[in-house]
Formats: sequence, C-alpha cells, structure tokens
Amino acid sequence: MPTRLTDDVWQLHLRAANAFVVRDDVPTLVDAGTPFDAGAIRDGLAEIGLAVGDVERVLLTHYDLDHVGALGKLDFDATVYAGAFDGALLAGDRKPPLSNHKGAFQRLSGLLASTPDLEVRTVADGDGVGSFTAYHTPGHTPDHTAFVSEDLGVALLGDLVTEADGKLEPSPWYLSYDTDAVNRSIVDLAERAPPFAVACMGHGDPITSGGSAALSDLAQAIGRTA
Repeated sequence: MPTRLTDDVWQLHLRAANAFVVRDDVPTLVDAGTPFDAGAIRDGLAEIGLAVGDVERVLLTHYDLDHVGALGKLDFDATVYAGAFDGALLAGDRKPPLSNHKGAFQRLSGLLASTPDLEVRTVADGDGVGSFTAYHTPGHTPDHTAFVSEDLGVALLGDLVTEADGKLEPSPWYLSYDTDAVNRSIVDLAERAPPFAVACMGHGDPITSGGSAALSDLAQAIGRTA
C-alpha cells in the first residue's frame, strides 16, 4: 500500500528500492523499481487513483536495475527525464564501463532489464521539470540527479544518500562510482537547494519533516572529516 507523505507525494514500497508518485503539473513517477515491480507499481498507482497510462513523466534519479527495471514493463507513454550519462544507459546508447566496479555491476545487472520504448530527455544542472529543479549530484553514478521542488517542499534524492534511524548517510563506496564525488555532491546540494521538509531516497524511510536540515547535518559532518 502506498504511504502518503504529503498531499501530493506518495511512497511506493517496492522489492529493493523506493519509488514515488508526485501529483505535480502532470502525474509523475519517480524511479521505477526492478523488472519484477511492475505489478506493484500498477497496484500502487490504482490505490492513489491513477492508471498507469495517466503517468506522463518519469523523473529518473539514476540508472540502476532497482530504479529503472520496470520501465520497459509498464504500458505507458511517459517522457523520462535523466542526467546525460544515465539517460544514455537507459536508452541503450552506451554501456556502463567495465573499468569501474560499479559500472561492471551495472553491466551485469543490466542483462535483466529491457530498454524501454520511451522518450528520454536529458536534464542538466539547474533545469526545471514541472515544479522541480534538477541538481547534478554525481558520485553514485556519473550523472546522478536529485530533483527539488520548492513549491512542494520535497527533495527526490535517489541514491545520493540512504536513511538509517532517521539520519542520512552517504551512498557507500561499494555501490558508487566515486565516493569522493558523492560527498562533494552532498555538500553542494545542501548549499544550493531551497529548504524542503520531505526528503525521499531510494533506500530507507523518507524523512517527512526537517529534510533539508538532515541533509545539512550530513554535509557538516562530511566537512568535519574532510
């Protein structure tokens, strides 16, 4: 069953990672679980009062099997917005690099995913998509992107951070292309993003109040250890 986080944002509880639904200017899906989560996404949308075909936009924080896997199994015509590198992986225009441990894992796990027949639009740092602003937050993947809506008071953080016991932690080294870049991205996002109450991440429980303060606390902790 979806968890309602605000009047306009719901969490979908999937097998390996969270996805989210946002009633923005158009119905928006945020990330899309594994290839085995398509049914759960359909059911979750139905409980919110939406059909899969109502979804017009997908905000993709990054390319990983547990965030893109169901896109090729959902019968819809949504436009996907993603960073350039991750979007190219999703579209099948390039392959993850075998020279990086995370890239090699993506290459292997990607064998389980199909290339979705959807339009993929590249977003750059500072681009607006609906009420959201895209923030380039590389590290977990080369073009990981966070999306923040000042109007909705919500940040979609993907796998830039994880949540544990109500606190945010950086994406761990074994799941990231570059952990130094992860830390820099956290500090940069904390400095540039407008205040937000709700922080939505791929792994862990969303923070439903004081989200920007939690991100700032993590950024300060990173600064102390740098």
